[in-house]
Amino acid sequence: MAEVINMPRLSDTMEEGTVAKWLKQVGDKIEEGDILAEIETDKATMEFESFNEGTLLYIGIKEGDTAPVDSLLAIIGEKGEDVSELINGANSDAKEAKQDEAVDKKEEKEAPKSTGATIPEGVEIIKMPRLSDTMEEGTVATWLKKVGDEVEEGDILAEIETDKATMEFESFYSGILLYVGIKEGETAPVDSVLAVIGPKGTDVDAVLSAGSDSAPVEENTAKETKQDETPSNSGQESAPITANDGQRIFASPLAKKIARDKGINLADVKGSGDQGRIIKKDIEDYQPNQKAAGKALPAQEKASSPQAAVAAPINLPVGQEGTEEVKNSQMRKVIAKRLGESKFSAPHYYLTIEVDMDYAKVSREQINGLPDTKVSFNDMVVKACAMALKKHPQVNTSWNNETTRYNHHIHIGVAVAVDEGLLVPVLKFADQMTLTQIGASVKDLAGKARNKKISPAEMEGSTFTVSNLGMFGISEFTSIINQPNSAILSVGAIVQKPVVKNGQIVVGNTMKVTLACDHRTVDGATGAQFLQTLRAYLENPVTMLA
Repeated sequence: MAEVINMPRLSDTMEEGTVAKWLKQVGDKIEEGDILAEIETDKATMEFESFNEGTLLYIGIKEGDTAPVDSLLAIIGEKGEDVSELINGANSDAKEAKQDEAVDKKEEKEAPKSTGATIPEGVEIIKMPRLSDTMEEGTVATWLKKVGDEVEEGDILAEIETDKATMEFESFYSGILLYVGIKEGETAPVDSVLAVIGPKGTDVDAVLSAGSDSAPVEENTAKETKQDETPSNSGQESAPITANDGQRIFASPLAKKIARDKGINLADVKGSGDQGRIIKKDIEDYQPNQKAAGKALPAQEKASSPQAAVAAPINLPVGQEGTEEVKNSQMRKVIAKRLGESKFSAPHYYLTIEVDMDYAKVSREQINGLPDTKVSFNDMVVKACAMALKKHPQVNTSWNNETTRYNHHIHIGVAVAVDEGLLVPVLKFADQMTLTQIGASVKDLAGKARNKKISPAEMEGSTFTVSNLGMFGISEFTSIINQPNSAILSVGAIVQKPVVKNGQIVVGNTMKVTLACDHRTVDGATGAQFLQTLRAYLENPVTMLA
């Protein structure tokens, strides 16, 4: 499915940007991390990376042209995909945005001017960024800089936990970190004051007062700032990095940070990005030489010394009751909110069938016997669901109060358990994928989800969801519908038990699946017919290979 790329907001004060140079052309293949264009902001000319993969189908802003933030910059999708509706929709949105902007400017002119202090030159107030379309508040997971540290443009300031993932937040300014407005573990709405960066000795009280006439500054702010104002001896001075021959080494800010943390010399790393640019993947894949790896050996030997052994504690026959309050993560709160809304708004009902998996087991063994081929039973379930949805489009719908949206595409979400809760990566156009493609895609997306590397775009747009707890020995369960889907399939474990075949009791392999349906869009008979089709595919896997 095509993705619309809008003009990004590359600085807090940026209202419009100019495309200085396009580094990709329409028809070019785009990989995640490729530099699409150089964009000139109100502060600097910056490289703009792609977060999507596919073919560059459309360029909305030509070289040298200037456009407001959120204007249609480009469209990336599959080769030959029709994007006319996206282009027309973006043009319509742009007209509305211009009208709103005119109204805002008129109101701004008519509004009484503030007589408060102004923010000194060179001082920047950093706000809590909106890192995803649905983000309303964020939690600071970790500060990578502290008050008094010198900050260079491109340095990672903090790791911020959104409703979808934990993401790194880069600084667009250089200076001293003068003030931290949201401490580690604290949550605040988007656009709250996150930090202040500026020259050493700046009066932070005056800056915060000028930034918000209505927000009083705490009395101890200045004291804390003055105490922490002395720059730390971090020694992280950002100068252009050069190789032995004097040539400048080009690397993304994130790649520089990871290399610095791991003690890797960028001159030893070969870049795979545009024009040899070093990206994050290059640092992660870099293998240090044996000499460097051997430096840690003495410390390891010391740590394994027998003198480090500690006597085991004695278990006492009595104990003490205790409780602990653990703050809910942003992800946990969003899960609670979304599932609560689904359960309380959508009238759920459940249908369960038992599937004979004898042929599925034999087919899987034969498929996995082929070279470089690996499929799971879950992959077979996803494929069967995609094919059954094509025959029962009523299940592939969404309730919109006044209308019911029939999705002509089939995007299947696959629930993945992570430490903080549950994520649902989405297989786009699953009906067009083979079993091996489904297996590889699920493995890749699940790995990204567990490692917190998955992007918001990879978790959006599902039309149906599959949740599988069979690997945990759960034989049967029900799930809450993942809105705005109309149904979700709960998959249990394959169980060996006595079954009747041809009038004889034999050992069989069966699996129970339960379909949770939204009764507003899917009636009981429709759900039952969908399950019959699903069972037919799973009990005769050869029909899914046709």
